[in-house]
Amino acid sequence: MNFIHTDIKDLIYIEPSAYEDSRGFFYESYNKERFDIGIGKGVNFVQDNHSSSCKNVIRGIHLQKSPHAQGKLVRVVKGSILDIAIDLRKDSPSFMQYFSIELNESNKRQLWIPEGFGHAFLSLSDDANLVYKTTSFYNKDSEITIAWNDPDLKIKWPIDLGDIIISDKDKIGISIKDYIKY
Repeated sequence: MNFIHTDIKDLIYIEPSAYEDSRGFFYESYNKERFDIGIGKGVNFVQDNHSSSCKNVIRGIHLQKSPHAQGKLVRVVKGSILDIAIDLRKDSPSFMQYFSIELNESNKRQLWIPEGFGHAFLSLSDDANLVYKTTSFYNKDSEITIAWNDPDLKIKWPIDLGDIIISDKDKIGISIKDYIKY
């Protein structure tokens, strides 16, 4: 596994070593010891989630506030997504900066999104399936949804905005300015 640090502190993507031949492939998608060393701290995952989306679906921007903040280890097992992590740690020098990366079944990359980050993704394929581990259980009362198209975040979505498919919940996300007031 190769751990690659992004320009945003603590945000890391992982390129696993995959072994492929005529039968298919094998790779170790998670190893606690290597993962903890690679990100520089011990992590305890408590929940696994699986999300399926058709093409042009945007999900997010989601996060849970403390004390139920979630770190996430995200990977795609089928299809392709543009995964986006936004630094929403108010004391961070990279507050409101985002990082985007294509995760797909071919590149097998994973993204470690620490606690305090918002998370969103755009499905680039007809059928995208992602799985992710979380460091805290889902807590509805701690969930915050920030507007996917908040002008202050300046996220560049590579899609005609008229083609987007989005849930009612995500359509009414709060502004980043309202989030700052929390």
